[in-house]
Amino acid sequence: MLRVSDLSCVRGDRSLFSGVQFAVEPGQWLHVRGANGCGKTSLLRLLAGLSQPAHGEIRWDGEPVGRDAQAFRSDLLYLGHHAAVKEELTAIENLQLASELDGVELTRAEAVEALKRFGLQGREDLPVRFLSAGQKRRVLLARLVARKARLWILDEPFTALDAKAVQMLGDLIGEHVEDGGMAIVTSHQQIPIGGGQELDL
Repeated sequence: MLRVSDLSCVRGDRSLFSGVQFAVEPGQWLHVRGANGCGKTSLLRLLAGLSQPAHGEIRWDGEPVGRDAQAFRSDLLYLGHHAAVKEELTAIENLQLASELDGVELTRAEAVEALKRFGLQGREDLPVRFLSAGQKRRVLLARLVARKARLWILDEPFTALDAKAVQMLGDLIGEHVEDGGMAIVTSHQQIPIGGGQELDL
């Protein structure tokens, strides 16, 4: 379980939010909503351990995330809004590099299957610079298939996707949650997943 208690975030001399609290358990997902600049990305970065809160606590499986940060990161997959792929590498090489940085082995067959899930069969060995913006985004999202993580933290994951890819991603998040996974998602658009909690910043 991820439990957040009385969380506050300050950037410069500005308070973005305070008193945020929620819990996400296995089989649940949370939609974080709010206007531009309200702190959605900052909240997700706090949850992913990429920055520190001004106040409050984040616990994973009952323990403060800072107590065993490595174990928490091994259970986590964070995809930021501005996350990018490396243009000079192929789609497969991008996935394998990301997995290597996560300390997870990924075979070519597993990478091919992950890319196939996002409709990129036949483009696995193309340098990413030859792909469209939407296809590049699909390469990035294929990490969700390639990397087995209990908690997904996804910042605007539907950006640059066509209607078919939006449905693919929605189905994938839904399957992850049904299998006992957890997801926290920001999005300005309708999310094609049933159930879920909502948090308005």
